[in-house]
Amino acid sequence: MNDVLHRDTDLSEAEVDWLHLLVGDWQLIADLSFADLVLWAPTREDDWVAVAHVRPTTGVGVFSEDLVGTLVTPARAVYVRGAFADRAIVRAPMTVWRDDMPVREEAIPVVRSGQPIAVLTRHTNLASMRTPSRLEVTYLATADALARMIAAGDFPGEQATGTAQRGAPRVGDGVLRLDAEGAVTYASPNAVSAMHRLGHEAELVGAPLAELVRALLPPRPWPDEDLEQVLRGRVASSSEIETRSAHVTLRGIPLLDRGRRIGAVLLVRDVSELRRRERELLTKDATIREIHHRVKNNLQTVAAVLRLQGRRVSDPAGQAALRDAERRVATIAAVHETLSGRLDDAVDFDEIAARGLTAALDIGSRSGAQLRGRIEGRFGVLCSEDATSMAMILAELIQNAIEHGVADGGEVVVTARRTEDASETRLEVEVRDDGGGLPEDFDPGRAGLGVQIVRSLVADLRGTISWSRPQEGTAVMMTALLRDRPAAAP
Repeated sequence: MNDVLHRDTDLSEAEVDWLHLLVGDWQLIADLSFADLVLWAPTREDDWVAVAHVRPTTGVGVFSEDLVGTLVTPARAVYVRGAFADRAIVRAPMTVWRDDMPVREEAIPVVRSGQPIAVLTRHTNLASMRTPSRLEVTYLATADALARMIAAGDFPGEQATGTAQRGAPRVGDGVLRLDAEGAVTYASPNAVSAMHRLGHEAELVGAPLAELVRALLPPRPWPDEDLEQVLRGRVASSSEIETRSAHVTLRGIPLLDRGRRIGAVLLVRDVSELRRRERELLTKDATIREIHHRVKNNLQTVAAVLRLQGRRVSDPAGQAALRDAERRVATIAAVHETLSGRLDDAVDFDEIAARGLTAALDIGSRSGAQLRGRIEGRFGVLCSEDATSMAMILAELIQNAIEHGVADGGEVVVTARRTEDASETRLEVEVRDDGGGLPEDFDPGRAGLGVQIVRSLVADLRGTISWSRPQEGTAVMMTALLRDRPAAAP
């Protein structure tokens, strides 16, 4: 729509925004009308181009093809231009036949601030029409009232408030029609069912809706300050009603005639099951976060026990082994600490990598060595399994670089590069130092426990790892194929 408007028309940004408001809410009108709607805008060449098209979900549409980008036909242009010039709704003088289908067409001027800016055409398939029921009569009358509001510049405007909300009620969910005093004049079957689930068993038609709902709620102030005004049909807004038996969302649209409120239409949706599932998910999310929190606490307790045990061991080799075990446990705890603060099972690993590098440099600097470190590139978001393995790998490689490469001073650089395509997500990580380099007889297969842990974890990540001797220092390059991609970190 934006492309067509900016390419073919001279409408201002404010006028384009008005049309976007209309299109954002016009499914309501199409469903109430049982008709296709097409929005036409005047072009720079004194023609008319279709900028948007919607079909009804409550009936049989007219156009199987999308009209967006097409120019108006000469016959249709006559009443489109007439509606625009006269700022009045114009019906085509005769039934239009399309593929043996009789179609009634009418043009509705789209008015903003007293000036027409576009035209909305309504196309009704008469072949699907029959003797109308009360539901259809009410829907069509409501659609006509909204069409007159469009022609008067009263719709969309503030009437469109809240229409973009996910899960907002639609025509098929349930419709209540109110008079100017807020009494129900019509309730669709789905709306009746929704009100019954809330606890109202009596007749709806003729009852003041606000008083009816008030009787269903506990005797205290309205839970939502807009709820009463929505129930009386006085404001364009959305609200919710919750009782012990059901949860219903409402959207109210006041109906105006020459600026005077003549009633309202309320869209009603029973969302009891949806809210129940949301509560279950919130409970599960809270449980998962609590589990991660407790795992983190337990791991920190284990690390503390290892630290205390190390102080009671006189053998230097035993002390070093316990310190390494403490560090590895703390590394896993850091992943669970991050997971305990999230709603999903994914980790922004850049934060963990930065914290791990900083901690390793701080510990290494206690001997008086001047150590530096930095991270280049981004790891991105990892699932918890990959994050735990990657944290262990990175901690071991950084620790080895500090202990065996730059123990007397130097720099450790961690470089991460992530690539994604339709089939896989690949992560490449290099840990490089500018120390003395690997010994000539270095063999990963016969190296210490840390290297063996790293090789095992890399294999779990379906990756590879290699050690090399650049001109200065040591470089370790590893690759990993990440599991299912988690959502991006907030």
